[in-house]
Amino acid sequence: MDYWVQKRIDNIASAFTPEYCRAIDRAIALLVEQFSAGHAVLICGNGGSAADAQHIAAELVGRFQMHRKGLPAIALGTNPATLTAWSNDCEFETIFSRQVESLGKPGDILWGISTSGKSPNVLHALKTAKENGLKTIGMAGNCGGLLTEFADYPLFVEQKQTACIQEVHLITYHRMCEQIESRLFGTSWKDQLVQTTAILG
Repeated sequence: MDYWVQKRIDNIASAFTPEYCRAIDRAIALLVEQFSAGHAVLICGNGGSAADAQHIAAELVGRFQMHRKGLPAIALGTNPATLTAWSNDCEFETIFSRQVESLGKPGDILWGISTSGKSPNVLHALKTAKENGLKTIGMAGNCGGLLTEFADYPLFVEQKQTACIQEVHLITYHRMCEQIESRLFGTSWKDQLVQTTAILG
């Protein structure tokens, strides 16, 4: 096997510790519970993380593996008119928090993604979400960086290189989308809901 392939495999293997896998399960349980209650998820990030936010929203609104009802998910980086107007007239650091303020409702979820763990606009969004009664998922490298203060459900890894963090993020949210579908729309939905309740305590 080529050296670079093995390095990627080793990176992923080292990231998915038992603790991290339990954190993923808790975030899945949250999403299942809040979707079941009629709430939505807002997702934000910059650059590659903005693309990840769109990817996640597409999997939830559309489908991951099964044909089923759509789920309410919005990627906050997809409206260039809003982004450019607000960042031009006001500031770039609040482009996501302004949308959280406008679109988020108590019980909804904000899922903030920052490979560095210190993106100012993601931090502002998470802080605004908590102030407005939303639940927060923080996904980051560098052991969470500054996101640790604002993430109710942390998905943090130790990796420091952006590409390595993004590869872990992809597998993480694919697992989450897979399990959300299974628990909400699978044949054993009732059993899965009992499992979700147990995880959330």
